Amino acid sequence: MTSYNTFSLHWLTTEERNQVLHELKASGWSELTERDAIYKEFIFKTFNQAFGFMTRVALQAEKMNHHPEWFNVYNKVQITLISHDCGGLTKRDVKLAQFIDKAAASV
Repeated sequence: MTSYNTFSLHWLTTEERNQVLHELKASGWSELTERDAIYKEFIFKTFNQAFGFMTRVALQAEKMNHHPEWFNVYNKVQITLISHDCGGLTKRDVKLAQFIDKAAASV
């Protein structure tokens, strides 16, 4: 079993950061200009799909001890990821973003 806490304080090297941001941007994530974080909006067909997605993400986030900033109205879910304890983007954010993308694709 992977210990996700190992990702909590690991900053991304410049090379890692460029690589993962390129991949995340290709899947719809964007960098926020006002802080070192990433953001993505998800639109589902129904509230039930959005809520089911949020539940899956919440369970994974709890396992990782890493909780997204998010906002939900009906079928729309907006998510911001940042490692508050580090003050910026870390490997933990990348791992959760990758999980979130897989969870959204399976809805």
